[in-house]
Amino acid sequence: MILPFQGESEIAEAIPIVGAHLARGGLLAYPTETVYGLGSDPTEPALDALARLKGRAPGKPFLLLVASRLMAEEWGLDFSASARALSHAFWPGPLTLVLRGGEGRLPDQLRGREGGIAVRHTSHRGIARLVSSVGRPLTSTSANHPGEPPAPGPDRLAEIFREELARGELLVLDGGVLGNVPPSTLVDCTGVMPRLVREGAIPRPELRRAAGRLAP
Repeated sequence: MILPFQGESEIAEAIPIVGAHLARGGLLAYPTETVYGLGSDPTEPALDALARLKGRAPGKPFLLLVASRLMAEEWGLDFSASARALSHAFWPGPLTLVLRGGEGRLPDQLRGREGGIAVRHTSHRGIARLVSSVGRPLTSTSANHPGEPPAPGPDRLAEIFREELARGELLVLDGGVLGNVPPSTLVDCTGVMPRLVREGAIPRPELRRAAGRLAP
């Protein structure tokens, strides 16, 4: 199924359908402020299904989208001084922070080798509203197979994941065609000092202008 997801009424109509689909363990393709993503509920079975859909090698984690810093904290994630400063300056927005915590609340499939979980407060109004409405984080990875560019819109998504869409395993939210936007900037905040893992939509100088010595 492909659901329109651009106007306020379309978003409002889609949210309960999406919430029920995710609760059943279904997978979702959706627009973000950067590229289209693939996601699921943050449960072990759903993450296993997402890894199969993506064709991702075992052991490579997915990130989480949240509707607020409070939601991340409610799920047990810890904000260091650097994470607090950076999230205050750039959330919601295209900044992903790797945080410690979440033990007993979030599956270990989300945890990277450094022991943290990657989290972003999305600035896409529809997806932020969806995450807030369902009351739990949404897992996220770029909407493609490994080595291929992310799908720019629902037509390409329907081509790549035709079988899963036909079987009802995947639900696509049509947020229009997205431009060539850089991915989110990724900062590891699990150590004593923050570490820039990927310089994306927010460049390092901008991080430092906003957070000073607490930036990587």
